[in-house]
Amino acid sequence: MKKMKKNILTAIRLTLVCLLFFSGVYPAVIWGIAQISPNRGKGEIMEYNGKKYYSNIGQSFTGDSYFWSRPSAADYNAAGPGGSNKGPSNKEYLTEVQARIDTFLIHNPGIDKSEIPVDLITASGSGLDPDFSVQAAKVQVKRIAKIRGLDEAEINQLIEKQTEKPLWGLFGPEKINVLKLNIALNEMNGSYTNRIKR
Repeated sequence: MKKMKKNILTAIRLTLVCLLFFSGVYPAVIWGIAQISPNRGKGEIMEYNGKKYYSNIGQSFTGDSYFWSRPSAADYNAAGPGGSNKGPSNKEYLTEVQARIDTFLIHNPGIDKSEIPVDLITASGSGLDPDFSVQAAKVQVKRIAKIRGLDEAEINQLIEKQTEKPLWGLFGPEKINVLKLNIALNEMNGSYTNRIKR
């Protein structure tokens, strides 16, 4: 009986310590770190032509004169992020992915199905990924160059400038922020600089 009482008291003390730490100390530390980060933890805000955009949250771009963004299972809603949780054996999911492939091929004639990177036809785990791969950008160059009347080499140079290298050259893949790339594309191509069209 004494041993049981001792174990119960230990469990209660541990619960109180965890409660204090995880509901008080830990959130306070994270909040403090956020206060010294850029924009004080409120996200990375960009202003372009009088409008504000969160560049660290995925944006929807489907216009043919822009680089398309990664699909979102959450419809790019930051209030309810998440993946679809559907696996490769789910028929509904496979139909959805095939529809994305078909749509991409219609809008990008001359591109083979095998050239489409996976990040242009599948959503990220959060549904809010603001970045895509370098290949996801390059596979769209022909379409954008034709519509905007630009040389493909110019757009490829822009892609190179916008490519973010892995952290310390080691961690993670090369990536490109889609919003920043499309804004840079507008700035390079004068006739499209009036606003971001999605």
